[in-house]
Amino acid sequence: MRLSMRAAALAAGAAALWLAGCATPPVADAGLHWTSGRLSLRVDASGEQAARSLEAGFDLRGDGEQGELRLATPLGMQLARARWTRDEAVLDLGRGESRYPSLESLSRAALGETLPLRALPDWLAGRPWPGAAAQPSADGFEQLGWQISLAGWAHGRVEALREQPPRVLVRVRLAPAG
Repeated sequence: MRLSMRAAALAAGAAALWLAGCATPPVADAGLHWTSGRLSLRVDASGEQAARSLEAGFDLRGDGEQGELRLATPLGMQLARARWTRDEAVLDLGRGESRYPSLESLSRAALGETLPLRALPDWLAGRPWPGAAAQPSADGFEQLGWQISLAGWAHGRVEALREQPPRVLVRVRLAPAG
C-alpha cells in the first residue's frame, strides 16, 4: 500500500529523494549545499498497520538544527516540502502548511512512525550525527536504534535499518555531485 500524501511529505523526505536530472535543481541560498538523490522507504506491517512504502526524489540542505527537505515524483512534481529550525518543523503538502514542535513530531504525524530526520543530513554525508552516541559496525555505524550501512558509500548508496517493530528500511541513492 502506498503512503498517504502526508506520509509522503515526511519521508520529506529523503523523503525525498529522486530522480536527479528530471527536475530543475533548487537554487541554494546563504551558501547552503543541496544534497539530491532518490529515496525509498519501507515500513513493514505491524499489528493492524499494513506495510507502507514510498519512492521519491529528494533535495536536502541544512543539518539537524535547521534545514529543508523537498520530495518529488519521478517526473519532478513536488510531493512535499519540510522546513525546520530548533523550535519548529513545517510540512507543506501543497494544500497549506502544518506546524509541529519538532521533526520527530512531524514524522510521527505524517508516517505514524518517528524517524530520525535530524540525523539524516549527517548520515547521508557518511558520518554519525553529533547529537547522539554512535557505535562503529562492520559496514558503518549504529545510532539512535538504527543500523547505518555505508557499504555502498563509494557508489552513492546509504541504507538505514531499524529492526525494532515495525521494521523500517530507508535506502538512498545520492545523485553525483555536479
